[in-house]
Amino acid sequence: MKLSLLRRLPVAGLLAAVCLASFAPGAAATGGTAPGPGPVRELARSAAPLDDERALDRLIGPAKVVGIGEATHSSAEFFTTKARIFEHLVEERGFTTFALEANWSAGLLVDRWVATGEGDIERIMRDEFQESYRLWNTEEYLDLFRWMRRHNLAHPDRQVRFMGNDLGYAGPNLFDTVTAYVAAHHPELLPRFRELYRASRPTGGVEDWMKAYMARPLAERRAMADDVNRALRLLETQRPGKGAAAREAHLWAVQHARAVAQVGTEYAHDFATQDGVAAAMLYRDRIMAENTAWWQRRTGDRMVLSAHNGHVSYESLMPAHYPRTQGAFLRDLLGRGYVTIGASFGRGSFNAHDTEAPGEPLRVFTVDPQAPGGAAHTLDRVASGPFLLDLRRVAPSARGWLAEPRPVWNIGTAYPWPGATPSVRLSAAYDGLIHFPVVTAARLR
Repeated sequence: MKLSLLRRLPVAGLLAAVCLASFAPGAAATGGTAPGPGPVRELARSAAPLDDERALDRLIGPAKVVGIGEATHSSAEFFTTKARIFEHLVEERGFTTFALEANWSAGLLVDRWVATGEGDIERIMRDEFQESYRLWNTEEYLDLFRWMRRHNLAHPDRQVRFMGNDLGYAGPNLFDTVTAYVAAHHPELLPRFRELYRASRPTGGVEDWMKAYMARPLAERRAMADDVNRALRLLETQRPGKGAAAREAHLWAVQHARAVAQVGTEYAHDFATQDGVAAAMLYRDRIMAENTAWWQRRTGDRMVLSAHNGHVSYESLMPAHYPRTQGAFLRDLLGRGYVTIGASFGRGSFNAHDTEAPGEPLRVFTVDPQAPGGAAHTLDRVASGPFLLDLRRVAPSARGWLAEPRPVWNIGTAYPWPGATPSVRLSAAYDGLIHFPVVTAARLR
């Protein structure tokens, strides 16, 4: 992705490019030769229907966090499949948290609604899922949140939770939560926290605030980052009160302050340079992994993590721009406690920003099947419907095919990007793979 292209985009497109893994091809993947019948036959022997829950359970095993990817950021099949998998894992395997590539502050609001019904979930989605996160405001995610709420009403002893692990925006609720804790437990520090948070506490809507933030001079953004990081360090050095409840409250308050500081630190990168973009993306993926691991360790929950393929994978699809992935960091933090499942598709539609019409609303794009040489060209011939592959247990003759770099569809929040689709070694990037012959655009709200 060229910096000249990034500069052409409005902030929505810029953050789509540099913050939400916009690995989008400009044309169908080409190159290579069509595979012989061997890989298809052997892959078919290893494939399981997508509704084979035993195959899914074997793949996941005792994992604490299961990352499930998506090859576009807005196709219905990816969203509904993740929801069905989560429901199964909640009901049969003891999972309790659904984590999304969404802002930490937005996650707190959705989690509160899921737990208590406080607020209006449709309004929360409309207000919080803006700018690059607009793609989450869909009927599919609304259906998931409503299922989570119904589950909690029916099972008060087995509550499910929602978290956002991302750092694109820190909402006023996050600042208010931290300052309320300070007011209650360290009132002498409250004026200092208000001073340090003054410039960074948002006013107005999410999209307007994010655009204004990105438009600030780099020196101003860095000064804001210094302030919110000073607030974090100040809270970290305070002693919690006595007792387990006081210690727990302190740990959560520090994490909320950390989430505020993460947003400031991300925006303090220099997005006008290639090195600055790469550093920002490296920081972002590391922080998403650390937030996820922190939540898992603090709650003890088993979790489904929903994000783009480029974040849940072990290997980067575009190393120059995304030096290391969230999935690689999670493997460092959790070891075998992290399992990742990539997603691919052959053809179909999705929602995205149009890079050739900056500033325009999201629209539906449609792509044709991949040409010979693309991974989906072979995977489309494995089965007539969606299927699951455990890439660690495929037939020997298919391992070579899976280990060889092959072009894949990998479309983020904007489309099209010039150039070929990135190539990926499927068996090195993921533990498992779900393939859909056809996908359809998600239902935006």
